Amino acid sequence: MDLTAKLNELARRNQEAEVAGGAQRIKRQHEAGKLTARERVLFLLDEGSFEELDRFMVHRCTDFNMQEQLYPGDGVIAGYGRIGGRLVYVFAQDFTVFGGSLSETYAIKICKIMDLAMKMGAPIIGLNDSGGARIQEGVVSLAGYADIFLRNTLASGVVPQLSAIMGPCAGGAVYSPAITDFTIMVRGTSYMFVTGPDVIKTVTHEEVTKEELGGAQTHGSVSGVSHFTADDDKSCLTLIRELLSFFPSNNLEDAPLRPSHDPPDRSDESLNTIVPAAPDQPYDMKDIILRVVDDGQYLEVHEDYAKNILVGFARLGGKSVGVVANQPAHLAGVLDINSSLKAARFVRFCDAFNIPLITFEDVPGFLPGTQQEFGGIIKHGAKLLYAFAEATVPKITVITRKAYGGAYCVMSSKHIRADINYAYPTAEIAVMGPEGAVNILYKSELAQAKEPAAQRQARVEEFREKFANPYVAAARGFIDEVIEPRFTRKKLISALTMLETKRDTNPPKKHGNLPI
Repeated sequence: MDLTAKLNELARRNQEAEVAGGAQRIKRQHEAGKLTARERVLFLLDEGSFEELDRFMVHRCTDFNMQEQLYPGDGVIAGYGRIGGRLVYVFAQDFTVFGGSLSETYAIKICKIMDLAMKMGAPIIGLNDSGGARIQEGVVSLAGYADIFLRNTLASGVVPQLSAIMGPCAGGAVYSPAITDFTIMVRGTSYMFVTGPDVIKTVTHEEVTKEELGGAQTHGSVSGVSHFTADDDKSCLTLIRELLSFFPSNNLEDAPLRPSHDPPDRSDESLNTIVPAAPDQPYDMKDIILRVVDDGQYLEVHEDYAKNILVGFARLGGKSVGVVANQPAHLAGVLDINSSLKAARFVRFCDAFNIPLITFEDVPGFLPGTQQEFGGIIKHGAKLLYAFAEATVPKITVITRKAYGGAYCVMSSKHIRADINYAYPTAEIAVMGPEGAVNILYKSELAQAKEPAAQRQARVEEFREKFANPYVAAARGFIDEVIEPRFTRKKLISALTMLETKRDTNPPKKHGNLPI
């Protein structure tokens, strides 16, 4: 039987089995709680929209009797289709063929759809489920990975790139998802790591399981590598569809409008009482966000990582917005290394894809301590500053309570090109909190006072009245308006409408030198 006839026969058999690996391997995939590659693609895309490319490509390896193991498609399904009627490009690694391992032709298929996505200005979605490089192919499989990494890099900021980790992803393979915009992992069935537990045990004598080392929970809450954690394959794919609805198809377009019946001028009396009168009392910033955005719908990113800052997507007046907010309910909303990194990357994504930024600010400063200083809080905090300063999309800030010290400057202040800055009457804008300021300014007086506690409290109240209030900043033009909290939604939508035609640029340059 010649090669053409053999491929036709294999294609017929595999089409009957719905996937190249055959019925037995499909069964094992299902028993592991996973969909097959083809099932994933068909579930993800609009019904009947998938067009597969290179279905009959096979590997080129002639060693290790590989010519006796030819599978049309060679371990990856690639093509294009639609999500919500919009064009997307997708590849799905097929674990039923050589464990989803990457070969030369496998990489060629992925690179082809990435090149097409760049030309057409459409998102790229990778469904990862692979044992890594195909050992039999040696360096050409490694070259294939590098070819993919290059395209990930060139596509960054041009078209949205999403990675779903739906099985193993190890070794060099992890660097492609790391370059993409958002990574989603599936609880219990996916893992990512550069070196596995066996290698770690040999080199460092540490004993750790795959789940502990690189499972969805670890990367969702400890490392921050994963942005979302899904319960199963179907919820992962549904999340991809929802996430894409907030994005434009490329960096030259705006995100699609989604009409809402939520009135743009709606006020909410409960907003007037969410921020406590006591400056040291915590509250949940999500309570403000959910009351302000369209229909109370807010898709949080990195929900379990660096919880002292919130980032996510919502809509205001039907327009997609990126929300960045300090979280007073966790570490008082302080900025630290992890929260700065989390917010900086989110801000840069929104800026790359023309998504306006809404910032809710209640920040007492940067987290003190040797761990933070030795870990590089200076350069990592500067990343968030750099991201906000560089961003040219519409930027609106609402100071709900504390805005102290350098953290005030960093959190999208007027001084780094925020367009509209609001403050609640409860806002305190100062170099530091009144208590700290009084201890420095009146140190000698308090040391000599007959009743130092009473004297300190009097000075604290005096400082708060004179300096730590929004009207001092408003008098300088650093705050555009002190607003009643119940009107927050109306004010934000009005400002967004005004900023629709905003045009801002940065000085001509190849690229800036971000403090990495």
